[in-house]
Amino acid sequence: MYGSRGVGASARRRASAVVLGAALLVTGCSSSDGGGGGDDGGKAGAGSTRQPRESAPFWVNPDGTAARRVAALEKAGKKREAEQIRKIAEQPVAEWIGPDDPEEQTRGLTEAADKAGRTALLVLYNIPHRDCGQYSQGGAADGDAYRAWVDGVAAGIGDRSATVILEPDALLHLVDGCTPRQFHEERYDLLDGAVSELKALKNTKVYLDAGNAGWQNPDQIFEPLQRAGIARADGFSVNVSNFYSTEDSLAYGKRLSAKVGGKHFVIDTSRNGKGPYTGGDPDERWCNPPGRALGEAPTTRTADPLVDAYLWVKRPGESDGECKGGPKAGQWWEDYALDLAKASR
Repeated sequence: MYGSRGVGASARRRASAVVLGAALLVTGCSSSDGGGGGDDGGKAGAGSTRQPRESAPFWVNPDGTAARRVAALEKAGKKREAEQIRKIAEQPVAEWIGPDDPEEQTRGLTEAADKAGRTALLVLYNIPHRDCGQYSQGGAADGDAYRAWVDGVAAGIGDRSATVILEPDALLHLVDGCTPRQFHEERYDLLDGAVSELKALKNTKVYLDAGNAGWQNPDQIFEPLQRAGIARADGFSVNVSNFYSTEDSLAYGKRLSAKVGGKHFVIDTSRNGKGPYTGGDPDERWCNPPGRALGEAPTTRTADPLVDAYLWVKRPGESDGECKGGPKAGQWWEDYALDLAKASR
């Protein structure tokens, strides 16, 4: 009930489209700032406005789902809907790396971002026994398969700039008893190894996922973070795929930071514009809750020096899972996307 859930089940289905879009960028179909030139007012696909690099250095994929939907809605004459979805399309959102061909995926994405003079925002979500058999169940077949997958991710990133959110929910599911105890030691080893390998890259930042403000107990998560390699990581992430307010996420993150050597953190603000949903089944308040809104736009200009960035880690408009009438986890749900956008400021 505390974790992200429903965030990456369709990564495999998205991967080919993402890599194709990235490949098109690399071969010349890039946005107007081209090879990293001036980008104030530059375009990021479907007529979307790119944010200034100084405050939002992350890459906007011009071939992302939201951007394609803007183009399709405009073509269909649905201008009002297109303008709402544009609120999502114009922002940098994370790319969730699928299980197949991780080197090809990350190379395509980071090359496209590099050509635009930006940083790729990536999520690694392939830990064995992922999501405890729920909406986003899956992951690598075993530890060796996961290590080989991380090797591919690292090879694809190379020396290009990337920010990596490492394994949403992986640590929380050790603490809350969701992941069977016989897998705990292996998971710590896999996360620690991933941190070490990714931090050995020249321009990669790594943030280990550390749950959300609904957890409200940093005393139970700080030791797992330490065992997973937080000392070598750039910091940790909070509120991934969840809805807690930036204020509450900041308070939670600062309490946790004090227990792990003052490490910095990032906050997922993608859908927290109205905070968490308090009605319905408590176990599914995280799953496609109604009445939510987009949160603060991604930026490195935050409310506290401990917060490195507000990020859109969860991709707004993609379902959390088959609940409340939603499609499978990770699939685009246009009605929900429109509701998020219309409710945002």
